[in-house]
Amino acid sequence: MANPTRWATDTGPEHSQWYIDRFRKLAAEGADLAGEARLVDAMVPPGSRILDAGSGTGRVGAALAARGHTVVGVDADPALVAAARTDYPGPRWLVADLAELDLPALGEPEPFDAAVLAGNVLAFVAAGTEPEVLRRLAGHLRPDGVLAVGFGTDRGYPLTAFDADAVAAGLRLEHRFATWDLRPWRDDADFAVTILRRPAA
Repeated sequence: MANPTRWATDTGPEHSQWYIDRFRKLAAEGADLAGEARLVDAMVPPGSRILDAGSGTGRVGAALAARGHTVVGVDADPALVAAARTDYPGPRWLVADLAELDLPALGEPEPFDAAVLAGNVLAFVAAGTEPEVLRRLAGHLRPDGVLAVGFGTDRGYPLTAFDADAVAAGLRLEHRFATWDLRPWRDDADFAVTILRRPAA
């Protein structure tokens, strides 16, 4: 990993375990952890191939797999990937840095119908690698594939920069919402959910 992620440099090993414990507790309490998955599921055909980028403990990818999709999850934190493998067997969970993503080299040569970055993933990649992350993700999508990205608007990555980076990566902005349950976008929203697409031609 050429540049450690902000998840690694700004938090620490104890934070990973706290995060794992938090989501295990929420799951045990019956909390709704599938909101992002419902949105992605609505945008793709049944049985699609979906990349859960920055998959964390696997909650989004697992929900998509339960809906019949083939899911590959990727996260840079080995502890989170280990938790996903334990809690949600079925999808393939891999340790990899999104800024260096090369899934064909990891035995996943087929492109994806969709990818999702939930949970402020872009706020935790290594600073300055956001354009490369978007470029790598676009390269793993099939033509007409969709990318759903959510992050807080106060996380230090201005939407103007994000939009420019997405265009430079070959992606087209289709929709923006204020929440994963499709509340209308407004300029003072504290969260942005953006739907991008790799053009078909």
